[in-house]
Amino acid sequence: MALVTISGYPSSGKSRRAEQIRASLQKYLSDETYPGPIRKVAVLSDDVLNLSRSSYDDSRSEKPARGALFAAMQRQMSPDTILIVDALNYIKGFRYQMYCAAREAKLRVCTIYIVATQEQCREWNMTRQDGRAYAPETLENLMFRYEEPSSMVRWDSPLFTVLWDEEVPPMPQIWDAISKGTVKPPTRPLFRPPKRQQTRSKPSSRRQPPSCLPSWPTRLGLAGN
Repeated sequence: MALVTISGYPSSGKSRRAEQIRASLQKYLSDETYPGPIRKVAVLSDDVLNLSRSSYDDSRSEKPARGALFAAMQRQMSPDTILIVDALNYIKGFRYQMYCAAREAKLRVCTIYIVATQEQCREWNMTRQDGRAYAPETLENLMFRYEEPSSMVRWDSPLFTVLWDEEVPPMPQIWDAISKGTVKPPTRPLFRPPKRQQTRSKPSSRRQPPSCLPSWPTRLGLAGN
């Protein structure tokens, strides 16, 4: 019952870290002392959905790609599953949308920030032999537009940073966050229906309760950036 969001530059080693995290979490679940309720770990990625790296070449193709990723994430959310979303997740509005969906599903959350220098990403992307390299101009554009996660905002917290030269992610802390962390309740609606009143009353100046839905035009994180 957790959503793990992987974020980082393109070609920064996110998939390798996602596999490390998946394998480590599976060991925690296999421990006979663990009582549940989490039973499995799943990884969702562009590769799982057969989304080409060329989907990020322009906004017209990127929008449906992000939409497909989000829809698949919603389908796989489950009380007995740790879902690792291994994708760029480079737009803060999209990470916010993922956070809101996790709250609605009553899941714990955490964000894993994979850090590598831009020069390393260029080198790793250029030497890829698996057919999953980004076009050079796409790589530069995505790195320029990348919005770094922050522990100061609720949708990126708790945040764990993994540097390129670290051997393994901080698994004990990650495990505690997704197995013992607070499950936040679903968000309240943005507006409440007005109560019936027999007489006219002065409009209230109280502010409406906050919502998990952002108010900016690209509030679902699916519009082009």
